Amino acid sequence: MQTIIETVQPYVNTIATAAAGVLTAFVLGGLNKLKTKVNVWLEARTTAAQREVIHKIAGEGFAFAQTSFKEAGGERKLQEALQYASLTLSSQGIVVSQVELRSAIEKAYLEYKAKTKTVLTTEAQPSEEVTQAAAKEAVSGLAAKLNDFLAQATAEAGTVASAQVQPTFEPISAPAEVVKAPTSTE
Repeated sequence: MQTIIETVQPYVNTIATAAAGVLTAFVLGGLNKLKTKVNVWLEARTTAAQREVIHKIAGEGFAFAQTSFKEAGGERKLQEALQYASLTLSSQGIVVSQVELRSAIEKAYLEYKAKTKTVLTTEAQPSEEVTQAAAKEAVSGLAAKLNDFLAQATAEAGTVASAQVQPTFEPISAPAEVVKAPTSTE
């Protein structure tokens, strides 16, 4: 029996080594696949976080240019915002193309414009009570003017009507000959 074990042992070692090699290859392949998935996930998370940072800094750049360069034109403000955002992002180690940065700043501008338009529209609309009070005042003013107009028209119509109704008396001239009516005697 010893001879059989000694004879088979090299074969068993070879098979065990081959099986361990195949198993190791499968494990390494699975780990490599897992590593790829983890890298993709991390890149997506990092990119999303970087996008948030880019948009936040672009908004800061827009606000900086808007307040610091009030008298400057739009193009100058854009250049200043681009410069601010580019320097800030590069100091944080985030590399962004000028096109991406410009689009983020313009997005911040459009958001600002939409917010200010909403605020102006809200402020420009008076409350319902103020609107009703103004309408009542306008109606009462219109009623007063209408009453004045009617009074004036009535007074003028009364003057015209009295002028037309009152006859003008002209003296009637009597004929020179007096005609006597016959008198009957019965």
